[in-house]
Amino acid sequence: MASLVGSDKTIKGNLTQARIVSKKKPWRDFDLNFVPHPVRKDITPLKDDNAIKQAVRNLLISNFFDRPFQPELGANLKGLLFEPADYITRIDIKDGIHNVLTRHEPRIQLLGINVIDLEEQNSYQITVVFRIKEYDTEESVEIVLRRLR
Repeated sequence: MASLVGSDKTIKGNLTQARIVSKKKPWRDFDLNFVPHPVRKDITPLKDDNAIKQAVRNLLISNFFDRPFQPELGANLKGLLFEPADYITRIDIKDGIHNVLTRHEPRIQLLGINVIDLEEQNSYQITVVFRIKEYDTEESVEIVLRRLR
């Protein structure tokens, strides 16, 4: 008879019968590029961290009232493109990103938001750095918000 100590739980008895399995939940999502699988000719799904990165990107590019029955879902960044390109607008962009990700994406921990004003191109380069809680990996998503003339 043996015992296993070293965590907050103690297992006594026959250790060959005792089995503790830590399993990570798999995340899957459609690849919005709809790239077909080369052999099956089917849509290849995104898995795990790539699926979470795409979900973050989708939240960032969504505007208010884009989704039926969820009018508050989105960062509403496109509405800020026609505001004056100054420090206050960059703060509004960061606040919109922070609010949408903390409310609607519980799988991540937000680490940083970097907004760079590209005046020459009438656009903003946005980099969001986050940690995926379940996998404990640091990832980033970069988007460029651009005005069309």
